[in-house]
Amino acid sequence: MASLNDESLDGSQTAIDIRGIIDSIKIEHAVDSDFQFKDLFTGGPSQHFRRIILGVSSQFFQQIGGCNAAIYYFPILFESSLHKSSDTSLLLGGVNMIVYATFSLVSFWTVESLGRRKLFLIGSFGQMISMIITFGCLIPGTPTAADGAAFGLFLYIAFFGATYLTVPWLYAAEINPLRIRAKGAAAANVVNWSINFLVVMVTPIMVAHIKWGTYVFFAAVNACFIPFIYFFYPETSHRSLEEIDMIFAKGYYENISYVKAAQELPKLSVQDMEQLATQYGLAEANEFEKSGLEHVEEVVSKAS
Repeated sequence: MASLNDESLDGSQTAIDIRGIIDSIKIEHAVDSDFQFKDLFTGGPSQHFRRIILGVSSQFFQQIGGCNAAIYYFPILFESSLHKSSDTSLLLGGVNMIVYATFSLVSFWTVESLGRRKLFLIGSFGQMISMIITFGCLIPGTPTAADGAAFGLFLYIAFFGATYLTVPWLYAAEINPLRIRAKGAAAANVVNWSINFLVVMVTPIMVAHIKWGTYVFFAAVNACFIPFIYFFYPETSHRSLEEIDMIFAKGYYENISYVKAAQELPKLSVQDMEQLATQYGLAEANEFEKSGLEHVEEVVSKAS
């Protein structure tokens, strides 16, 4: 922590960060020290089940939105749907990967400046529009219109690379509390690769039988993401992992949406989080008696 803060082991920000982490661990152990599988399905102020669903759904959206239908089968789609030659299709597939790699770098800057929630919404809307352009240009069946469909596929992969490529992996990890973080992230990964398998297996069948209807399906699926994300995905950027716990506790106790709770909750200090943890029933006040600077000094001493 001192290295990340670019200060000495006894630096003030390092002490604050360590104290916050210690308090978060104390909160988790105060609930129950022995993990049980049923803990994944609990509600209450910790909202474990809701948070697992949010993480899992983000990975589900990434795959069912059609990313690997475009990535894996790009040359085949160009041959079968756009009637390009084999060599041209392979060449355009290579160009597609360059576009993919280039736009994936965008999220390095936007994931914090715009936030996870906005990137999800931008990605869903952009992918939907891209698929609409693709199937709309395939309907006439002319070479000129096919070029428009090619543009739609390139546009899709640009939006995907800048948003859905990276954000679900981050969101699924940080939305879950410490107690179930590994299990929640694992569940999201299982869903990701299961839906990946499904999409990759059925895409050739869809293209062969419903042709441009394949892109209608993916456009509709991406459209369905937008209201779900808008109403249920709280923003987590510029928040510590411990503050995210407070967002869900606030939403639960005040009976408001968790999106609204995230918007209303100000930036919290460690002292604020200790007070709210007690207020929201995440831990008793005496759980924090030893979580002050004297406990931090113990950690720093051991680190030294």
